[in-house]
Amino acid sequence: MALTMVNGLLIKDSSPPLLLHQVSVTAQLDTFNYQNSFMKDLFAHFPDILFIHRTYNPKGKVLYTFLVDGPRVQLEGPFARVVYFAIPAKEDAEGLAQIFQVFKKFNPAWERVCTILVDPHFPPLPTLAMEFPAAEVLLSAFHICKFLQGKFYQLSLEQPVERVLLTSLQSTMCSATASNLRKFVTLLSNCIPPARLPELHSHWLLNDRIWLAHRWRSRAESSHYFQSLEVTTQILSEFFGNNPSEKQGMASLFRYMQQNPGDKGSFNLDLSPQNNHTPSDGSTGSPQVEQLVEARLQNSINAICTGPAAQLCLGELAVVQKSVHLIATGPEKMNIQILEDTHKVQPQSPASCSCYFNQAFHLPCRHILAMLNARHQVLQPDMLPAQWSAGCATVLDSVLGSKWSEALDKHLAVTLLTEQVGQLLQHCSKEEFERRYSTLRELADSWIGPYEQVQL
Repeated sequence: MALTMVNGLLIKDSSPPLLLHQVSVTAQLDTFNYQNSFMKDLFAHFPDILFIHRTYNPKGKVLYTFLVDGPRVQLEGPFARVVYFAIPAKEDAEGLAQIFQVFKKFNPAWERVCTILVDPHFPPLPTLAMEFPAAEVLLSAFHICKFLQGKFYQLSLEQPVERVLLTSLQSTMCSATASNLRKFVTLLSNCIPPARLPELHSHWLLNDRIWLAHRWRSRAESSHYFQSLEVTTQILSEFFGNNPSEKQGMASLFRYMQQNPGDKGSFNLDLSPQNNHTPSDGSTGSPQVEQLVEARLQNSINAICTGPAAQLCLGELAVVQKSVHLIATGPEKMNIQILEDTHKVQPQSPASCSCYFNQAFHLPCRHILAMLNARHQVLQPDMLPAQWSAGCATVLDSVLGSKWSEALDKHLAVTLLTEQVGQLLQHCSKEEFERRYSTLRELADSWIGPYEQVQL
C-alpha cells in the first residue's frame, strides 16, 4: 500500500485520526485527508476564519493545509493552528469538492465559517463558494505580502530600490492602515516601470475589505503573525514541496511533527528528554554519540535564536538528520551535499552558504548545520545576524514591524532620491557631470553654508 509509511507514523499519534480517506490504486498517494481529534476540537472552538495554504511538490501534486485564524486564536507553534490536511486526486472541481465535503462531514462547525482567507492564485473559488455558501472568501494579507515580495525579485530592480520596497512592504503589512497602504501604492508607482506596474495588482492594497480582516492586530502581533506563517509555510515546502513523492513527503512532515511535540496543534508524544552533556571520547560514529551531538546542536539553536528563527533552523536540521549524503572537507571550505545540488559552505564566522535558504534568511541552513554536526560543534552567537538573535528580538520587531511614521517616510524618500541622483551622476558625460555636480554644490551651500564641508 502506498500509505504504509504514513500509517505507521499516524498510529503513534496520541490524538488518533478521526479520518484517513485514501485511494491507492498505484504506488503513489492519490488522495489523502487527515484530521485528528485535537484538530477537530480546535476547529470547533475557532470556526469563524479559515486560512488555506497550498503547497505544490515537483510533480504538481498539491497539499491543502487548513488553519484557524482570527483575534481569538492565541496558539504558539508552526502547526498549532492546523486543523486539516488534504491532497486531492486532481486540483479540479470534482477533486476539490471531495476534500471540502470530507472536511464538512467530520466537522459540523463548518456552517459557522464566516471568512476564508486564500492566496491570489487560488483556483477553486467557485467550488469553495459552493461548498461554503455563507462564507466570504478574501485574499490573505500574508499571501499578498509573499506575492509582492516574489514580484520585486522577479522584476530585477536595482538593489537600493528593491531594498526600499521590501522594507516599506514589511512596515506597511505590520501597520496596514488605509493611509499607509495608499502611501505604499504611491511608492510602487514611483519605483516600478509603468509597463510592469499592472503585474503587481496594487488595487488589492486599496481593497479595504481585505485589510479589515488583518488590521485588528497590533504592530508586534502582525510581525509575529507573519513570522509564524513564514515558518509554517517554509516547513511545508521543505518536507512536502521539495519531495517528488507525496507519500514520502507526508511521512517526513508527520515525522517532523512527532519530533516537535511542543507544537500544540500537532502531536503530543511522550518523548524522553535528551542529555545535554558533552559526548565522551567514545566512538564518534555510535548512535548514542550522534544523538548527543544532535541534541547539543538543537539546544544551541533554541538558546541563541528567536522563536521563528529557531523553527526555521530546526526544520533544516531535521533534513540533515535523515538525508546527509556527502561531506568533503577542505582547508577553508566544505562541500556539503544533502541528496540535492552541492553547495559551498564558508565555515568562518559569520558562516555562509551558497544555497537559497541562507542567502534569503541569513540563517544557518542545512548545509551549515551538517558541517557543525559533522564537527561535533554547536551554533555560536557570532554565526547569527543580530536581528535573529534571541537577545535582539526587539530590534527585529522594529525592522519588520515598525509603524509608518513621518520620519520613516522622509528617510525612504531621501534614500530613494539619493540613489537616483547617484545613478544619474555615474552615467553621464564628464561635462554633464561637472554641470550637475556644480548645481548640487550650490544647493548644498545654500542650505548648510559654504564653510561646511558637505560630501555629495
